Amino acid sequence: MKTNSNKMKDRILVTGGTGYIGSHTVVELQNAGYEVIIVDNLSNSSADVVDSIEKITGIRPAFEKNDCCDYNALDEIFKRYSGIKAIIHFAASKAVGESVQKPLLYYRNNILSLINLLDLIQVHKVEGFVFSSSCTVYGQPDKLPVAEDAPFKKAESPYGNTKKINEDILRDTVHSGAPINVIMLRYFNPIGSHPSALIGELPNGVPQNLIPYLTQTAMGIRPMLKVFGDDYNTPDGSCIRDYINVVDLAKAHVTAVHRLVDKKQKNKIEAFNLGTGNGVSVLGLIHAFEKATGVKLNYEIADRRAGDIEQIWANPEYANNELGWKAETSIEDTLLSAWNWQKKLRERGIM
Repeated sequence: MKTNSNKMKDRILVTGGTGYIGSHTVVELQNAGYEVIIVDNLSNSSADVVDSIEKITGIRPAFEKNDCCDYNALDEIFKRYSGIKAIIHFAASKAVGESVQKPLLYYRNNILSLINLLDLIQVHKVEGFVFSSSCTVYGQPDKLPVAEDAPFKKAESPYGNTKKINEDILRDTVHSGAPINVIMLRYFNPIGSHPSALIGELPNGVPQNLIPYLTQTAMGIRPMLKVFGDDYNTPDGSCIRDYINVVDLAKAHVTAVHRLVDKKQKNKIEAFNLGTGNGVSVLGLIHAFEKATGVKLNYEIADRRAGDIEQIWANPEYANNELGWKAETSIEDTLLSAWNWQKKLRERGIM
């Protein structure tokens, strides 16, 4: 154990830590000297990710296969790992389209897991809580780019609604006088992979998110990429999003944990938009991928998809100034990292 900083001993629990954003965040937390415990039920990830994290960092995080909806199992984990300084809560079902089809699954999983954690962190005296939120809480905003004070709109999907409800639960819990400090990080659209190509986005089954579907199409695993709608009120008719590199996003979580552990918060509950500040259309993203990789994509225009917002991108100034964090990786480098990850999966015989 290194002793040149008290950060080396700080213990952080990461739910959903073998998932896409979770695994990249565990890497950055370990690189920053934190001790990490992962809790994940592996519903959309693999235990092999723990091996990959160890290969990247030289440190093996503790791993507990458990569901955050199981209160008693979660309680046992808190008892086993005493002195946890903060929690980063990623564990959730996250596909917009699937949530429209299976709303009860999303409400049960995403809300009950948070309630269990908020109960247990008070029992076990954990003060810091970082919540993985989403720009979906803003719905289709009236004004772009979106700042943190933008009004919440009616959610376009049950997934988006669970994020909004969870933010309400966090605010109500803090306002009740609970001895916790909360940072809510509202992500825009995380894409890309770790530069080592040892971890990346690998959903079980057919991907629900754009980039893994895109790279699997480029690899020939999927016959065709569908672009859902080309008749939106945007320059090329396709939806516009703010695509942020997953490693840049992971680093924001480390900054948030520093802020909690060092007690630098200005309020007991804070929210930050994490994005680049640039909107890119789906068709623009496809062309950027083709340019970055030299691979032509087979795609077609399909009907609009239920739950999709027309256009949204972040005003990241508050996060830039207050957290001292900035998204720095270019869209081309990010897409190239996603393609390198897909090629590595092919080498390993996985995809």
